[in-house]
Amino acid sequence: RLEDPEVLAECIDRLDQLVLKPVDGSGGYGLVVGPHATDAQLAAVRAEIVDNPRGWIAQELVMLSTAPSQSGESIAARHVDLRPFAMNDGERISVLPGGLTRVALRAGSLVVNSSQGGGSKDTWVLTTGPERVEERDWPTYEGAEVQSVAPDLGPLSGQQEQQQQSGARC
Repeated sequence: RLEDPEVLAECIDRLDQLVLKPVDGSGGYGLVVGPHATDAQLAAVRAEIVDNPRGWIAQELVMLSTAPSQSGESIAARHVDLRPFAMNDGERISVLPGGLTRVALRAGSLVVNSSQGGGSKDTWVLTTGPERVEERDWPTYEGAEVQSVAPDLGPLSGQQEQQQQSGARC
């Protein structure tokens, strides 16, 4: 929150290392990714922040993982982030075994927002066997079957295997 003078002083000299977002924006519009911005873009956002620090927030850059994604007729690495789903029953919040993976459709882009050209993939968290934490009264769908529609992409690369073993974020 750049309206805080101490935060503003800390951030203003390192805008080229941060992600800058207008507080009234949505859908990735107005976003400035400092390490990918030109000197002119950084100068313009610096002037806007100095003029209206309350209108901006700054975040550390998070390097997103990549996942194999269909790109035309081929498979290519694209940056992704995972949005888990949670249910609140009024007493507890439970994270569901799945979510939505947002995908940057342009090579090298960190913007995964659908209004900025991003896509999405359903995501399921699988275990080696059934593990029931507690009995819940979730809706069931008679006769429903879950089938994978993802292509078999073969063995993991060394980097992917290392990320999987280290629990790297998506």
